[in-house]
Amino acid sequence: MRHRVLGGTGIEVSPYCLGTMMFGSVGNADHDDCARIIHAALDEGIDFVDTADMYSAGESEIIVGKALKGRRDDVVLATKVHFPMGDGPHSGGNSRRWIVRAVEDSLRRLGTDWIDLYQVHRPDHRTDVEETLSVLTDLVQQGRIRAFGCSTFPAEQIVEAHHVAERRGLHRFRTEQPPYSLLARGVERHVLPVTERLGMGVLTWSPLASGFLTGRHRKGRDTDLSTGRPALHPGRFDPSAPTTVAKLEAVEQLVAVAEEMGCTLPELAVAFPLAHPAVTSVIIGPRTMEQLRATLNGRSVVLDDAVLDRIDAIVPPGTDVYPPDGVWAPPALTSPALRRRPAGSRSAV
Repeated sequence: MRHRVLGGTGIEVSPYCLGTMMFGSVGNADHDDCARIIHAALDEGIDFVDTADMYSAGESEIIVGKALKGRRDDVVLATKVHFPMGDGPHSGGNSRRWIVRAVEDSLRRLGTDWIDLYQVHRPDHRTDVEETLSVLTDLVQQGRIRAFGCSTFPAEQIVEAHHVAERRGLHRFRTEQPPYSLLARGVERHVLPVTERLGMGVLTWSPLASGFLTGRHRKGRDTDLSTGRPALHPGRFDPSAPTTVAKLEAVEQLVAVAEEMGCTLPELAVAFPLAHPAVTSVIIGPRTMEQLRATLNGRSVVLDDAVLDRIDAIVPPGTDVYPPDGVWAPPALTSPALRRRPAGSRSAV
């Protein structure tokens, strides 16, 4: 695989990144089978592995650590911090207090002395971004991590973090990890132009749109809700939901594009993000060896302008067929108390 430089760090990575969210109790609980998948990916030229402390409550990191024994030096290893790892109020977030503890926990589970890319999994409205950048800068200087980035941050917060880092003489976010697929192109509007302007690397996640671009979910077919993502989130696959209907309509048109190209829908889906000049690497997250093979079979797929024009006609640039699953929402939209004055202090105009 032809490598790409990750956000000006000088670290070269493969255009495919092996995502491990489905390794562990949430997906594939067979540690030996997960290790075989990781080894197969490495043997195929993927040398970039992405995990997170919260994937199966740390189990994914343990699996990755065991699988990389003896091969750690050949791999660019990324993990993340933010989501709660316990029930207490001090077991998550982006504070110095939590990150100092979380990075040590991740290093122990991964069985390594350093993390190549440490990512802040989501914004934290309770913590000043300067606090987060400060502790991450310290971790780089201590050798615990080599570089750090953010994941699923809105464009305005990426810009704010860059400005704070520059003003305070801190290290800055080198990468962003947004959702990006044939069905979710919203990041083309603001996030990808900002990352290009700031010279950041981009690792995109969910290229198969939570399973809707695997080819298994088609219009007029019943969806098996007993396994995989449908079992975890059956509501997202409700055939009567307007968003599901819209996804399936777009999928039928995209299947036709793939068939005319002589490739499968998953192969088309994984090739699509790599066609954008801002994207460094696409995260693929197989649960089984079969899924890994099916994805890697499309490595030779190249999308020319005619194909990209057809895709633009089906899903216009900068638009989402559905709100991507798992994205960050501003707290003021989810908590009424943050957008309403107390009743006694409201004044009439």
